[in-house]
Amino acid sequence: MAAALILADKSDVHKTRVRNRDISKYDIHDRVNFAVERSFLKVIKEKKIISLQLAIDTQISKVMEYFEIFMSRMLTCRRAASFLNCTFELIINERKLL
Repeated sequence: MAAALILADKSDVHKTRVRNRDISKYDIHDRVNFAVERSFLKVIKEKKIISLQLAIDTQISKVMEYFEIFMSRMLTCRRAASFLNCTFELIINERKLL
């Protein structure tokens, strides 16, 4: 159960998480979260894949900024998925990155 909770918590990224409405005061975390227009954690049971699928507006934040602040979280997701005998994959803007 802890592994599932880790996956849910560490993959939680979306523009609705940004509370500060003043864009001029955004830090990198706000900017990246605000840029994520769609976030979906998909479980493909038959293939034992847990897939985080994101749509990021690259005019607001570059994909590289996502990795700068979320790489350790994605590695934690990979370990949690492995504990569940699954593979973790990250898909951003319809491109598989992990």
